[in-house]
Amino acid sequence: MRGALPVALLALILGGPAVAGNECAAPADLTRLHGGLARTTMRLTRHEALTIVAIGSSSTAGFGASAPDRTYPSQLAAELRRRAPDTPVTVINKGVGGETSFDMIARFDRDVLALDPDLVVWQVGTNAVLHDYDVAAYQKPVRRGIERLKSAGIDVILLDMQFAPQVTAHAGYRDMETNLAAIGKDEGIPLFPRFAVMQHWVASGQFSVAAMLSPDGLHMNDRSYRCLGRLLGDAIVDRTRPRVATSRH
Repeated sequence: MRGALPVALLALILGGPAVAGNECAAPADLTRLHGGLARTTMRLTRHEALTIVAIGSSSTAGFGASAPDRTYPSQLAAELRRRAPDTPVTVINKGVGGETSFDMIARFDRDVLALDPDLVVWQVGTNAVLHDYDVAAYQKPVRRGIERLKSAGIDVILLDMQFAPQVTAHAGYRDMETNLAAIGKDEGIPLFPRFAVMQHWVASGQFSVAAMLSPDGLHMNDRSYRCLGRLLGDAIVDRTRPRVATSRH
């Protein structure tokens, strides 16, 4: 499931309707978070206020969403409040379209550290792939950024690229997937594999490619942002089990 679907199959899927079913479902081995979320766990366990900063580029800002409350950070906040209703949750959207990790790190002081978050969800990789950046070189600022957040006592989750034809048209997406997963493992932080999850949605018939993307063929839309927020929220809460009582099951 980690590689791209064949081009011919993608061409068929792009024109086809979404198949009704268990929309948003993904295998547990894809969505299960590995690595430390100590501060987040403490907040959820004690039902203390939890502050999350979502930093990234256009798919964090919400390009393709019909309204600010349809972005993935807004949907993540809604899911966390549903799953952990006794915990006050704030998710702050600090997405800026077109940015790479270099740009995001340059605004960490203002847009992350000044807000004293418990958790940062850092969406990285897509624009670097679209611009055909050297993936090996790209690792270095990402690792530096993670170390800076960790040294401030902040939990970090990496969020990788979206599965879209404009991304898979660039050969570097495979290396980016592999390298971001390796960074997460090396740094002891979770990676949420958005690319593989979206690929699963298509392969399982929950979505066609067209149905989970905005008309530009690159950004997600209301439906897929909702699914991303729901799955990521579930993954965060489930990572803290069995210490957090939830209202889902």
